[in-house]
Amino acid sequence: MAIFWQMQFNVNKCKVMHVGNKNPRFSYSISINELQAIETEKDLGVMISSDLKCSQQCIYAYKKAIRVMGMIKRTISYKEPKIMLSLHKSLVRPHVEYCSSAWNP
Repeated sequence: MAIFWQMQFNVNKCKVMHVGNKNPRFSYSISINELQAIETEKDLGVMISSDLKCSQQCIYAYKKAIRVMGMIKRTISYKEPKIMLSLHKSLVRPHVEYCSSAWNP
């Protein structure tokens, strides 16, 4: 006899994003719970906004890179240019370049 486990659906994690200018912006609900309408959502590390512009993704990547550069500045005492360039290429650039094709057509 096979036992099947049924996974419960978490309505609290569901959201709705209205995309487009002519969208009537209906309210949606599952069961008796109304879904939260959002303007920006992060999915797989990429910020997606309802106007489909890349500004939020650019700001997110910039802030993340600045935090990593601050961490490098605080923790590295011997700041030889060759070491700093290597740290920048390996720790900072990936945050700036991640999904750059998504917001730079």
